[in-house]
Amino acid sequence: TLRDGGYYNNWNFGSKMIQDYIVSIHKAGVNIVELGFRSNKKNGFKGACAYTTDEFINSFKFPDDLIIGIMINASEIIIDEKFSKECLDSLIPNHSNDSSVKLVRIACHFSEIFEALKATDYIKSLGYLVGINLMQIGERTPEEIKSIASNLNKFSIDVFYFADSLGNLQVDQVNSIIKIIKSFWKGEIGIHAHDNMSLALTNSLSALNEGATWVDSTITGMGRGAGNTKTEIL
Repeated sequence: TLRDGGYYNNWNFGSKMIQDYIVSIHKAGVNIVELGFRSNKKNGFKGACAYTTDEFINSFKFPDDLIIGIMINASEIIIDEKFSKECLDSLIPNHSNDSSVKLVRIACHFSEIFEALKATDYIKSLGYLVGINLMQIGERTPEEIKSIASNLNKFSIDVFYFADSLGNLQVDQVNSIIKIIKSFWKGEIGIHAHDNMSLALTNSLSALNEGATWVDSTITGMGRGAGNTKTEIL
């Protein structure tokens, strides 16, 4: 909600609301919260959840068993089409023990994913959980999905997410994508659904039935464009 929902309000959420949200979402049984992006880009006004610095995170109180995550756009760690360790170092502490963040998720387009994967071993070596989030999967062919999935086992990834960024996937397409991924990748699979055709909840539940074990949702579906799977219904 505080990350994808930030497209509604420039990631400018009030501190009291964030603290209330943390308490409420934990009581609701959610075990991972992605508090926002981690970014160095300063163009235009953006609220704190666009950067989600460790200083900002440490201003809140968290239940001990709630995992805190951030998302990094691959475009910020890929320079001249190559993974840049220096750019990544500027975004996260050099060990998870020095941060409240435990999950780092990298969002990437198809053109970026093979370089973004190179970052996962390094992030894992720093003690973080690592996720790769492939955006706009509805635009990818089965052959392209196979080419990605066949490379996943070479890297240190805790979860491979696919995002229906345009909200244009039907249930049978979701099921087919998961089957392709599972034929190569034996690790955890996640889905990030958008609700352009009112199928976000249906697609998320179908993905779970097909073997996905991570699913994104936001309060009231608050998110980019038509929004996401609604936490309160899921």
